Amino acid sequence: MANFEFLEALGQIARDQNIDEGELLIALANALLAAYKRRPDSAEDAEVEINPETGEIKVWGLELDLEGNVTREWDATPEDFGRIAAQTAKQVLMQLIRDIQRRQMYEEFANREGDIVSGTVQQNDNRYTLLDLGRVEALLPQAEQIAFERYEHGARIKVYIVEVRKTNKGPQIVVSRTHPALVAKLFEIEVPEIANGIVEIKALAREPGHRSKIAVASNDQMVDPVGACVGARGSRVRNITNELRSERIDVVPYSDDPVEFIQAALQPARVREVQLNEEEGIATVIVHDQQLSLAIGKEGQNARLAARLTGWRIDIRSENEGEEPAVVEEVWTDGDVVIDETAVAIQDADGTEELVEDVVITDAQGEVVEVVAVEEIAEVDEADEVASESVSEDDA
Repeated sequence: MANFEFLEALGQIARDQNIDEGELLIALANALLAAYKRRPDSAEDAEVEINPETGEIKVWGLELDLEGNVTREWDATPEDFGRIAAQTAKQVLMQLIRDIQRRQMYEEFANREGDIVSGTVQQNDNRYTLLDLGRVEALLPQAEQIAFERYEHGARIKVYIVEVRKTNKGPQIVVSRTHPALVAKLFEIEVPEIANGIVEIKALAREPGHRSKIAVASNDQMVDPVGACVGARGSRVRNITNELRSERIDVVPYSDDPVEFIQAALQPARVREVQLNEEEGIATVIVHDQQLSLAIGKEGQNARLAARLTGWRIDIRSENEGEEPAVVEEVWTDGDVVIDETAVAIQDADGTEELVEDVVITDAQGEVVEVVAVEEIAEVDEADEVASESVSEDDA
């Protein structure tokens, strides 16, 4: 018996929910088969067929051989199956639609990992910020937020999709404001030459909320890569800086020559000489006395970013080593903490050199957590030993 009204209603739902009508018919047929199997007089093996032209529903009983091939089939449609079909459709149709929508949304966003999206801030708490991406919501965890940023309700922000997780309630999208690739994606949006492949981002180093360095190269000799990224009067890079809440961005030219690349990476400081130790991966940089603090940067930030950008461990020394101490900086990370160890060579009265080390511990945002002088630690240990000996003598 034809059921055109049923087909028309099903087609309207499929169009409204952006679901393939054939997929909806298959899911409904599976639900009707499960309802049929619950009947005491049901065939052991059966299948439900829904005619896509007329909407007629039939149940076919199947007889199978040992290999699972169909040897006989017959019409096993119950007389009251129309009522069962109506009840089943009402009960499962919306659940099927929700399941299909969740799967579609997961497939859509699973292919967008590594993309940048815009979202509207919905709510904040101590664990995460919830963003509305349109058809789905995204989580911006506390660990992926820039420390001093405040997200007001209703504000629109751009975020980087880090991960898409499949859950029973639909896709869970995890986004980030601190990921270095966010800066690269913003440049792709803002600079057409990058999107077209004329200008290429070769390296990027970032301390979120504070400063980023990006190295670019051009595949066209007629195009200046730095000028293309900066834009007229700095308009392009300014738009990116505004999106990142005034995070400073240094755009430098990339070079296959490590010396030239390291010199560019330490901008705005002017480097006099670069000496490479390729076996240990150390670049010793000589700068003018007046450029020393600029090359190192506030709390070592400029040198730290240049080291990450180039992949070399960078040791910065003053030009006048006879009068100024030789400063050797080593930076490494321990989780979210950056440990910056500086060794300073100081001459004694007899002309011998003695190393005094300071260990500067900063957090991921570059804020100083603790400064410890190795010499001070040694003095404290000696004082403790003297005090222990005095106590032992008194006890005796």
